[in-house]
Amino acid sequence: MPAVNKKILKNILFYVGLIVFLAAILFPFLIMFVVSIKTTNEAIQFPPTFLPKNITFEHYKSIFNPRIFPFLTYFKNSMYVSVLSSFISVALGILGGYSLSKLKFMGKTVINNGFYLVYMFSGILLVVPLFKIISAIGLYNHREALIITMIVQTLPTSIYMLKSYFDTIPVEIEEAGRIDGLNRLQVITYIIIPLSLSGIVSVFVYAFMVAWNDFLFASIFLSSSDMFTLSIGLNSLFNRPDYIWGRMMASAIVTSIPVVLMYGASELLMRKGATEGGVKG
Repeated sequence: MPAVNKKILKNILFYVGLIVFLAAILFPFLIMFVVSIKTTNEAIQFPPTFLPKNITFEHYKSIFNPRIFPFLTYFKNSMYVSVLSSFISVALGILGGYSLSKLKFMGKTVINNGFYLVYMFSGILLVVPLFKIISAIGLYNHREALIITMIVQTLPTSIYMLKSYFDTIPVEIEEAGRIDGLNRLQVITYIIIPLSLSGIVSVFVYAFMVAWNDFLFASIFLSSSDMFTLSIGLNSLFNRPDYIWGRMMASAIVTSIPVVLMYGASELLMRKGATEGGVKG
């Protein structure tokens, strides 16, 4: 077989496999959307129908009705916790990652190796000590309690990821800034952060997704419905006597939209940062 034909066959097999893989991943989301636009009776009928006979968006309207499902309250709580905890985690991660990457101090190797130790333990082990600390400082059933736990959860990974990224920045660039009269904080602000934008965005998206999808800590540290995040709110919706599949699927789809938008925005920011870095170089 000629080399050209082998290459064409290889490309065809690659794209066929890619299409099958994407179809397998997207199929559950397609089913969720189809069920969300079905009527209540059609969603539970047997034998089931794949395409809805009568399309309805009543389920999407109902999840924005505070008497049925206070989506906006849960959304506000989730966004507050996710954004604030992500910003703090990234800010502390930048300082910690820079220290471990660029500075020399006693115990640096021990601290650096300690981040590998963190991955050996599950987050469930932190529940009891964190619960005692949160209760002692009077933050139980407050959104700030969840922010603290999310920072504790994501900070080790944030520092480790940013430290690895800062290691790739040449020391000569930092030294040039120091010669121009910049102090450490100015070096981080004007040199390290612009050159590490793609890595910082990746860490922010990671911290945001962890906080947005958290169920364990939210179910432990929050007890009143006005403080619930979307993950807890969805669970309460699933446990109601009026088990309406279309409403549950609609709420699940709307809940996933911020994560999809965050991922898309991060892709654009990382591409922009890489392009600008290449032009400046």
